Amino acid sequence: MKNQSAPSAPTAPTGPGGANAPGGAGALADRLHQAQPYALGLFRIVVGLLFACHGAATLFGVLSDSSGGTAPVGTWPSWYAAVIQLGAGGLVLLGLGTRSAAFLASGSMAYAYFKVHQPDALFPLQNGGESSAMFCWAFALLVFTGPGALALDRLFGSRVDAGPTTRGSSRERQEQGAPTAA
Repeated sequence: MKNQSAPSAPTAPTGPGGANAPGGAGALADRLHQAQPYALGLFRIVVGLLFACHGAATLFGVLSDSSGGTAPVGTWPSWYAAVIQLGAGGLVLLGLGTRSAAFLASGSMAYAYFKVHQPDALFPLQNGGESSAMFCWAFALLVFTGPGALALDRLFGSRVDAGPTTRGSSRERQEQGAPTAA
C-alpha cells in the first residue's frame, strides 16, 4: 500500500517529446522490451536452421550448391562435426535443450576455427573462418540468453526458464507479505 503522506518522486516530463509520452522514447523502449523474447526466438530459429543445413549438406549432399560430396562415415573431424551440426542445429531450431545444444555447437565451432581456419591466418577474413566464428558466438549468446519465445521447451515446462517471471516481481511478493532480498 502506498503512503499518502510521502512526497512522490519526480517523474520525467510527459509532454510532447517526453520519455513517457505516447510515441516517446519510453514507449518505444517498452515495445522493444516486450518484443525481445520473440526476436530472440526468431534469432534462435534462424541460427539453428542455418547450422542444421550445414550438417545436412556435409552428411547427405543436400541443400548445397557445391559438389564437394559428403563426408565418409566416421571420418575425423568432418563427419563428427556434421553430426553435431545437424543434431545440435535441429535441437536449437526447435528450442529443445537449447542451452546444452548451443554449448556443444559453440564448442564445435570454436574447435573448427582454431584447428582448421586459424593456422592459415589470424583473422577470419583472411582464413575463411567467418562462419565458424559467427556460429561460435551466436551459440554462445544462446547459452546465456536461453531460447526466447516459440521454443518447445516451454511446452514441456522446462524448469530452467522458470525464473522470476513465474514467481512475480519483488514488489508483488512484498505486497503479498513474502520476504524479499535486499
